[in-house]
Amino acid sequence: MAKRQAQEPLEDVSAKDSPASKKARVEDFSEPRSQTNGYSPKAVAPALANSHERETYERNGLDILGAAQQEEEELEEAGARPASPDTEEDQSAYTAPSRQAAPLEGYTDLYLDTINRSVLDFDFEKLCSVSLSNINVYACLVCGKYYQGRGPKSYAYFHALEVGHHVYVNMQTKKVYVLPEGYEVKSKSLEDIKFVVDPQLSKDEVVRLDSQAKDAWDLGGKKYRPGFVGMNNIKENDYFNVIIQALAHIPPLRNFLMLENLLQKPELVQRFSVLVRKIWNTRAFKSHVSPHELLQQISRQSNKRFDLLHQSDPVDFLSWFLNNLHLALGGSKTKPGTSIIQKVFQGKLKVESQQITAKADAGDRLRFEEAAEVLVDTSRYLMLTLDLPAAPLFQDELDKNIIPQVPLTSILSKYDGLKSQEHLNTRKRYRLLHPLPPYLLFHIKRFSKNKFVSERNPTIVTFPVRSLDMSPYVEPNPSIHSPGEPIWYDLVANVTHEAVRTRDDSVEGEAERKVWRAQVRDRARDEWLEVQDLFVERVATETLFTKESYLMVWEKRKEVKKKSGR
Repeated sequence: MAKRQAQEPLEDVSAKDSPASKKARVEDFSEPRSQTNGYSPKAVAPALANSHERETYERNGLDILGAAQQEEEELEEAGARPASPDTEEDQSAYTAPSRQAAPLEGYTDLYLDTINRSVLDFDFEKLCSVSLSNINVYACLVCGKYYQGRGPKSYAYFHALEVGHHVYVNMQTKKVYVLPEGYEVKSKSLEDIKFVVDPQLSKDEVVRLDSQAKDAWDLGGKKYRPGFVGMNNIKENDYFNVIIQALAHIPPLRNFLMLENLLQKPELVQRFSVLVRKIWNTRAFKSHVSPHELLQQISRQSNKRFDLLHQSDPVDFLSWFLNNLHLALGGSKTKPGTSIIQKVFQGKLKVESQQITAKADAGDRLRFEEAAEVLVDTSRYLMLTLDLPAAPLFQDELDKNIIPQVPLTSILSKYDGLKSQEHLNTRKRYRLLHPLPPYLLFHIKRFSKNKFVSERNPTIVTFPVRSLDMSPYVEPNPSIHSPGEPIWYDLVANVTHEAVRTRDDSVEGEAERKVWRAQVRDRARDEWLEVQDLFVERVATETLFTKESYLMVWEKRKEVKKKSGR
């Protein structure tokens, strides 16, 4: 095959210089710098001699500077960026919108019609729904979700842009802002929302809570009584609900939590105070409250000993709660009466103890001898434990279990100073001392555990609702109380237990679920109401003792001083 002839001789081609590099061609080409980005969009493309090379260059996406100039020109035509020669070289084509310090004239109520009060629920812990942070949290008043911050890079700002929800309230300062503009809204129509976030009653309103009967209505038109509202059982926190309901109806503790400034106190005290104020809220959006915020704090502080996922004993929780409240309020571990908790519940108790020794006599028979010395000690208490007599082991003639009844005064004889009880090798007697505390807490011990099984004593305790005389159980002290004069106590709250069967088969046997209820007194109407989670209903005074009482709160009646006549 014949070789193809060259178009030009090799000698002529080799005599020519090699083409300049691309970098050299760009540097040799001089063009005035653009006023927009500092480089000419024609700094590269015009150096390409023919249209074929330029087309290939642009197809590969390399003509970025030219595309930038086209974008600048489009923005200038749209009026988004003025084409001024004085514009700074490094200024971006996209700038954040300016924040407004105040709404425009005539637009003070802009976006307020988008607020949806029916979805607002401020009972849950104040955590950002995106970052889970509790710092600088805002609530969206359109959807009810929590978001952090309100700056141009905050989650609340992005939420306002993406979804179009524009009204937010700061959960700490209770100030309302419109985003993304950023100005504060000052409108009287938002006062009800600010009140629900943190209810604040005046001193006169708090004093009248127990004297004036007042009904209220929620957003749905449902009628409720402030102070006697249901509490949400999120999972297994009914043990917690009944204790909070009982404590919320002790006037000295309630008034302290509602009137005192507790912003500098630990988080446990602040959240308990907010929950009590929400229970007594007269302008609530809904007729029940949720204890989620306080429960989360208790779960962290108790190392998950008490949480909302597992049911615990109400008395165990009450003991832990009162002691931690005492310390959080600045109470001392050694000095009495250093907090509102001790001033309300703490009393003194005299304990006499006597050792019992076992010896063998001459006939090798075991004999128990009491020590001649009786030790006397004084201790302080927040709660008194009452022991029930043993439950019967047999059934009656109708093959039904016998449920015995015992009067409250009978089990109170434990503290008369005469009846002795044996603890291991020690015999003890108890006697209450003057002065008795303003409120007495009685724990009726129903549950006992051993190595194999947990047992419940179903004995019914009968008691008077009013006029319980505690003088027989107090050691006389004429300097404080006249001998022979009664010391009257009236019932304030009663926590009851009910066992509900959940399983009955031949393999695992019968299982029971514990149900807790709180019976509280409405002082303004002189009525009793029973609260079980979200359910609130009236109960007859005569039937209070028919259930298994587990915890009682008794209030000391104020003595009326007699005027001495001449």
